[in-house]
Amino acid sequence: MAKNIMIQGTMSNAGKSLLVAGLCRIFRQDGFATAPFKSQNMALNSYITEEGLEMGRAQVVQAEAAGVPPSVFMNPILLKPTNDTGSQVIVNGKVQGNMSAKDYFAYKKKLIPDILKAYQQLERKFDRIVIEGAGSPAEINLKQDDIVNMGMATLVNAPVLLVGDIDRGGVFAQLAGTVMLLEPKERARVQGMIINKFRGDQSILDSGVEMIQEITGIPVVGVVPYMQVDIEEEDSLTERFAAKNPAGVLDIAVIRLPRISNFTDFAVLEQRKQVNLRYVASVAQLGQPDMILLPGTKNTISDLKWLRQNGLEMAICRAKEQGSVIFGICGGYQMLGMHISDPEQVEEGGQLRGMGLLPVNTTLTREKTRRQVQGCLGKLSGMLQCLSGFRFAGYEIHMGQTEFDKEPGVAVAEIQQQQICRLDGCCKENVYGTYIHGIFDEEGIVKTMLVSLAKRKGITLDNLTEMTRKEYKESQYNLLADTLRKHLDMEKIYQIMEKVGK
Repeated sequence: MAKNIMIQGTMSNAGKSLLVAGLCRIFRQDGFATAPFKSQNMALNSYITEEGLEMGRAQVVQAEAAGVPPSVFMNPILLKPTNDTGSQVIVNGKVQGNMSAKDYFAYKKKLIPDILKAYQQLERKFDRIVIEGAGSPAEINLKQDDIVNMGMATLVNAPVLLVGDIDRGGVFAQLAGTVMLLEPKERARVQGMIINKFRGDQSILDSGVEMIQEITGIPVVGVVPYMQVDIEEEDSLTERFAAKNPAGVLDIAVIRLPRISNFTDFAVLEQRKQVNLRYVASVAQLGQPDMILLPGTKNTISDLKWLRQNGLEMAICRAKEQGSVIFGICGGYQMLGMHISDPEQVEEGGQLRGMGLLPVNTTLTREKTRRQVQGCLGKLSGMLQCLSGFRFAGYEIHMGQTEFDKEPGVAVAEIQQQQICRLDGCCKENVYGTYIHGIFDEEGIVKTMLVSLAKRKGITLDNLTEMTRKEYKESQYNLLADTLRKHLDMEKIYQIMEKVGK
């Protein structure tokens, strides 16, 4: 029977996902086969497994930290918001349909058998399971039907470490207030508290740590500093949307769509010191970048209307005429075409004119395409023709089919599946679109692309021999684990895991 431990937070973005990833790496380093688990995740960043099933990227990152292949059992329920009051519901990697928040709230307890079945699959295979909660366990209006915080901990008899975010202020009130609002049985599950994202001299905090332990009767098992580690995030609260690298000689702008998804596609570019990758949401922020990236979105039609209304569509077209490379992925690719039709009302229904930069039309359909892909880039035009023939590996996840407008155009990629080759994407001059997530992750592709962008500016890039994406991720997971070992009482955490369940 696998030993487990659960990380819950006093609020969203307290750092639960990062701590779970770090513990997964520590347990792996200590010789334990380890898996992450989150019963219900709400995120627009998702991933497709080898079996063609969809799961949240946070659990993919945690699986990478644990050194194991991602499995949909690690995230049996995924909610992808379609608007402010509803989400697409994905169970065991497959779409069940769209539900309003009210309808899902009434339905979700029926999913407990699916949650338990997924957890039990992991339990048979692994020595340690690190479970992540969601939001806060003290949402008193939601506790009765909880399946992701204390409800989940009760289902699998997991001890809980409660995490508070000191960087946002009021950490002692966060911790004490959360504990106070728990039922006695729930409170007994909280075996330790972690103060996260601390900056400064810890000796100043020591008296507060002693007092919060006296107030709650629960030990503080760590004060974790604000960590400078580069681990992929999936939450729209991510701080990377505000990050910039002024020293970067190449200016690349990502359009921050209201329902942006899979922005992890661009993490490989953030890693490059030569690149200033910035997320922009207005014409004033755009400027004249070397490259403009249109990311995926959970609502292509709505976000295209937003582009049009705030003037960014016109600004992007103007930047293209002045020499910027335009590259769209998934929903961003759909926007670049001539028309988007929604006859089945997958999003809003009707038809909308696209940006007209690529000779393709998209029809949205209820059937979702989910698959991992590999192949090679086609005979590209324009500034990125230097990428022609490069090998790639990635995945598709979209609702809709895109076809050339009137006559065959130039495809971006040739996908090879079981000795069958099919075309994906389209390019025209310096505009490119594809459904393939992870298209930039191959080392040769990103290096060659950056060299081409720099050549247009008349500059030469130095020190391009850097870590591969995989090597870089490994270094960051190890840095995360090293930092947590210094600041968490791992001996106490191991004792907690051994104690509960006996």
